Amino acid sequence: MLKTLVTLLLAVLAIVLIGTAVVYSGVINVAADDPHSSPVHALLEVARERSIAVRAEGIEVPDLNDPELIRSGAGNYDAMCVACHLAPGVAGTELNQNLNPAPPDLTNRDRPDDPASDFWVIKHGIKATGMPAWGKSVADPYIWGLVALLEQLPSLTAMDYRALVATSDGHQHGGGEMAPLDHNDEHPDTDDRPAGKDQADTHQKAEPATNPEGHHRADGSEHMH
Repeated sequence: MLKTLVTLLLAVLAIVLIGTAVVYSGVINVAADDPHSSPVHALLEVARERSIAVRAEGIEVPDLNDPELIRSGAGNYDAMCVACHLAPGVAGTELNQNLNPAPPDLTNRDRPDDPASDFWVIKHGIKATGMPAWGKSVADPYIWGLVALLEQLPSLTAMDYRALVATSDGHQHGGGEMAPLDHNDEHPDTDDRPAGKDQADTHQKAEPATNPEGHHRADGSEHMH
């Protein structure tokens, strides 16, 4: 029995030493343009999906067909999410194309429909992926607005999407776990905003242009190479 325990301890020690040597050797390439190997990618994907599923279990989903909730989500999505997750009429952005792991295209009709998981991910983010924990600055009702928009996004045309954004109240934090951010320094023209929008960070976006030689930034403007 003692011999077995010693053998196990030596095996564990050997694994720890080998792992330490690998880490300190610098052989692991953390560059974003060097994708994970297939086994590592599969392991991380399973770990991510199971982690989200366990934590999203029991989350009560409100009525996501509420037009006001959808419009609220459109304003925030256009300000916060398009650069990574695209939108109808936005085929790609520099950020979307250069992140690793690649952000999911939320306009994809084949995307899994799981509002509770979407809420959890938006609120808490995902480590080492570039997905922020928006719950630190955005209150739950506004996060549900984003989820409501996601439910509609795959079926929207570019014109439908722009109309929703235009009729929204723009970018709204609505609280969250920390004090609302002060956007006055970022948007010096806030005094010129329409009455009733003092707390909304309104972003007006241009209609996406169609040019096969360029692509669109998150603000809808065209970027040429």
